[in-house]
Amino acid sequence: MFEIEYKGGNTIHVVTKQATIVLDPKLSVVGLKDKAIKDSLEIATEARFALGSPEAKLCIEGPGEYELSGYMIKGIAAKRHIDSGEDAMRSTIYRIEIGDVKIAVLGNIDAKLSEEQLEEIGLVDVLVLPVGGSGYTLDATSAAALARSIEPKAVIPVHYADTALTYEVPQDSLQTFTGELGAPVETVPKYKLKASSNLPEVMTVIEVTRS
Repeated sequence: MFEIEYKGGNTIHVVTKQATIVLDPKLSVVGLKDKAIKDSLEIATEARFALGSPEAKLCIEGPGEYELSGYMIKGIAAKRHIDSGEDAMRSTIYRIEIGDVKIAVLGNIDAKLSEEQLEEIGLVDVLVLPVGGSGYTLDATSAAALARSIEPKAVIPVHYADTALTYEVPQDSLQTFTGELGAPVETVPKYKLKASSNLPEVMTVIEVTRS
């Protein structure tokens, strides 16, 4: 049905026969080369992570509902963890449906989601969330708490320590998060899901190695 590839930072590719979603495509923010994919769907959890490639079919940078190339995409407004008080919600959570599989992508958000936001996210099969902490992303404790509240079958962590990347601040290791969550871990070069029936029976961390 689809494959998920991890490219570093918050960047993932969701690949089907119809089209590729490139999520948070601006890899130069972590010291890698930006790479546009022709006819892709570019989705950014924040405007600063958008690439805006003219070769993309669609560029999404905020809340709304979109349907294209077999994907149903819903953007949900969220507060960034670095914002406070009356600051506008500058981040976007995405719910992506491919057939009967639901994916949620959280981005660098505040750890406390409202009941309304959780209802909009709804039932989720695959959860993608940053775990590196250090005041830049969700840390291991808050990421694990969100995973438990959303209850996906597969958890794909992103934005953790990687010597090949240049982060604005040092990030915690992936092992810090997996230890906090206490779920089984499976390591794969790509996460391939042929059908919802192939999802793990219990919540499992899927470590997708960076490609």
